Amino acid sequence: MTFQTEFEFTLPKGYVDSEGNLHKKGIMRLATAADEILPLKDPRVQANPAYLTVILLSRVIIKLGDLPVIDTRVIENLFASDLAYLQDFYGRINDSGSASIRATCPKCGHNFEVEPYSQGE
Repeated sequence: MTFQTEFEFTLPKGYVDSEGNLHKKGIMRLATAADEILPLKDPRVQANPAYLTVILLSRVIIKLGDLPVIDTRVIENLFASDLAYLQDFYGRINDSGSASIRATCPKCGHNFEVEPYSQGE
């Protein structure tokens, strides 16, 4: 059994670049201790602690569509629903090591796992 460190995702809305291209599919890697600690020294985080999310996601998202670089400007320009999705996705893969969501059938009580929300697939 191999240890999974990278997880594919599909944004609910998608990132629109400066040329109007839509980027929805991406890959996020597991965070390291440095990913969570080093941004705390950044003056933008010290001035506004909410900015930690922007820096953290820019460090762990290794692919988004065919963008050559995922930096803080990309994360800043995501739609709010996509940012919320990525925050939740980050928490799931780093807490449980899985992108799946545990669910229970309301009729029969069966427990199962489902892949995260991805509209249009």
